[in-house]
Amino acid sequence: MEGKDYVWLIAILAIAGWAIWIVQNPNYPIRQGLDLQGGLQVLLKADLADDVAIEPEQLDTSRQIIEQRVNALGVAEPLVQTEGDRRILVELPGIDNPEEAVSLIQETALLEFVDSGTTPLPEGACIRTSLNQGPSRCELGADGAVMGTAVPTYETVMTGAAIQLAASQATNLNQHYVEFTLRAEDRDLFANYTREHQGQFLTIVLDKQVISSPQISAVIEGQGTITGNFTLEEAQRLALQLRFGSLPIPLVIDSTRQIGATLGELSVASSVQAGTIGVAVVLLFMLIYYRLPGFLADLALVLYAAVNVAVFMAIPVTLTLPAITGFLLSTGMAVDANILVFERMKEELRAGSGLRDAIFTGFDRAWTSIRDSNIATLVICLVLWTFGRSFGASAVQGFALTLAIGVGISMFTAVIVTRTFVRFVMGNLADRIGSSSWLLGV
Repeated sequence: MEGKDYVWLIAILAIAGWAIWIVQNPNYPIRQGLDLQGGLQVLLKADLADDVAIEPEQLDTSRQIIEQRVNALGVAEPLVQTEGDRRILVELPGIDNPEEAVSLIQETALLEFVDSGTTPLPEGACIRTSLNQGPSRCELGADGAVMGTAVPTYETVMTGAAIQLAASQATNLNQHYVEFTLRAEDRDLFANYTREHQGQFLTIVLDKQVISSPQISAVIEGQGTITGNFTLEEAQRLALQLRFGSLPIPLVIDSTRQIGATLGELSVASSVQAGTIGVAVVLLFMLIYYRLPGFLADLALVLYAAVNVAVFMAIPVTLTLPAITGFLLSTGMAVDANILVFERMKEELRAGSGLRDAIFTGFDRAWTSIRDSNIATLVICLVLWTFGRSFGASAVQGFALTLAIGVGISMFTAVIVTRTFVRFVMGNLADRIGSSSWLLGV
């Protein structure tokens, strides 16, 4: 056994320790998809006539805004993606208030610049405006109290429809702010207002909730800035809200589907049972047919499964039934790589080669076949991922992702881990077991 084999052995033990730590760490739970833990699936479509063209940018902008809204619900791994050229698919695993979710993702948000006079309004406060006094998901004031009918109504000066461009910027001192440009038809109105209200506060409101309350310090004719104690992420988010505060296209619900948790529990139980039986049969086959090499391959396969689960938990990967299928399929490919190596070793032994030479030749000549077959599978995974992303097939995406991760890890375990175990055990015992055809499975 060469010195690099000891290095690989130490690395393998370290990876095994990391995988065990991740799997047992409660901070890394397994994320379950919609079909495993239940939730809500909503399909939205553009509320426009079929002959009205919709730009891809408009649809993608709507998707981004909806994604921001559902993230505010605290849903673990929500899925928001375009489906075709007129629909948006929203999946909310574990959602417990479907009415709120549907209302949230369907709303065409209203962005307003309101006159708050000499009083700056606190960020996050809920207010009434002259354009937005009806029901809203924004119910609490800055102090946490429910806003009542005695709340004052603030006059709306301009809506977000007047903004043409907005982008986050930074000063030389790394202080972040937002710069915006008005549309030509609204510049005179805003310039006159800011000229007459110097020193007062112009509050920016999204769906009756204050997101900023800057003080007017100059006449804004075509371009202006919004300053505050913004982080980079906050400035970028505000710029996005200013550009796309309202959905560029109206959306209506095409269909909704409530997924029950009972179905998910049964699916998980069946999948775990099938996976356990399948892996156990594979381990038993390798042990019976290949004897000592098969036992070492079984150890590598156990490590493969542990590392896969740890990677799923660490990234994290949202597991669905198709995703679990991809993992189980990659397990079979991991075994297939070991079979290629061991069959090549048996050929060398039958031809009269020594055990050490057979080990070296088996791994060396089987590598090209393992490499080419796995690269072909990874290319297919890329095609499936692209298809799923383009056509809203989230199940296809999950299958492609877990299969690709499994293939990558299987290449490592089959080529590196199994080789290290074989050379460490069989290489050091070559003089004792070299003539034992039964132990070598020849």
